[in-house]
Amino acid sequence: MADYLFKSKRLGFRNWKESDKPKMGMINSDPKVMEYFPKIPTQQETNQHIDRMRTQFSENGYCYFAVDKLENGEFIGFIGIAEQTFESDFTPCVDIGWRLARTEWGQGFATEGAKRCLEYAFNEIGLRNIKSICPEINDKSESVMKKIGMKKTKSFYHPLLSEYKELQKCVLYEINNNI
Repeated sequence: MADYLFKSKRLGFRNWKESDKPKMGMINSDPKVMEYFPKIPTQQETNQHIDRMRTQFSENGYCYFAVDKLENGEFIGFIGIAEQTFESDFTPCVDIGWRLARTEWGQGFATEGAKRCLEYAFNEIGLRNIKSICPEINDKSESVMKKIGMKKTKSFYHPLLSEYKELQKCVLYEINNNI
């Protein structure tokens, strides 16, 4: 059994392992999973992303966490919080995000996991504000943002997506720690 940093009812959250890299590469290679991203990342790009998350975890105590289903220990993707530093009027910020294997969609895992990550961010790390960003056309992610209590702050043109007309207009949601 894995050593989890924290758990929700059905999910375990942990730092990344080398053995996650090929599994995350498979998730990232699914065109439906990556529908609202500019391109499907290579395995090398996936590995680099995981290495960045490990570094963020060692520096900050958080990242987009590797997520397993507790019932069987199966790795299903990531849910968590990570630093965003692209050029905008609201960065640097801490962003909440998720990416799960398509076979796990429609079961409430993203919402359940994101709620638990907010609890961790606010109660255990002491963060004051979390943001979330997605292209305006990504209704599924925007729905999760609403379900976890986030409020829409604005729409904006993402500077890193300027070459992708269908993706460049994004929504920004946020939630504050009111404790």
